[in-house]
Amino acid sequence: MSRVGKAPVQIPSGVTVTTNGNVVTAKGPKGEVSQVISPDMQISVDGGVLTVNRPSDSKSHKALHGLTRSLINNMVIGVSTGHKVSQELVGVGYKVSNQGQLLDFTLGYSHRIMLEVPAEIKVTTETVKGKNPTIIMESADKQLLGQIAAKIRSFRKPEPYKGKGIRFTGEVLRKKAGKSAAK
Repeated sequence: MSRVGKAPVQIPSGVTVTTNGNVVTAKGPKGEVSQVISPDMQISVDGGVLTVNRPSDSKSHKALHGLTRSLINNMVIGVSTGHKVSQELVGVGYKVSNQGQLLDFTLGYSHRIMLEVPAEIKVTTETVKGKNPTIIMESADKQLLGQIAAKIRSFRKPEPYKGKGIRFTGEVLRKKAGKSAAK
């Protein structure tokens, strides 16, 4: 049996998980998140503990078992404590600012890049002298948060020689030596 799939999901107080057909909805203090899951997976809630069961040991059911449990666990964590992603801009002249949900990037291109962040994500930017500009995003929906973070990173991926670009805070990059090391 799947180690991830058979692990129960603890539902904290203040969070409710409901199922309507193959749609699972979690509500909590940080918001509400819904996820469509496979109709084959069976979900049962017993007094603050949610379990996911699969109907057979076929390869497709084994694959969906752990996935379904992980998706539901991420929903429960998101609506109770929330998910947070922090990214920093490394490079001379790289800047970011926000007006509400609109992010304005200056990344060394001939133009500025504007990105409208969905309303489900709370976004803040920090610019402190002597440190890299930082974008902090918080949301109950981990999937949406990761998608927006990946989109922001794609504007200027970290390059392997100097390390300039947009990276996640705390991310370790492998740097290459460059052509002078070949001599």
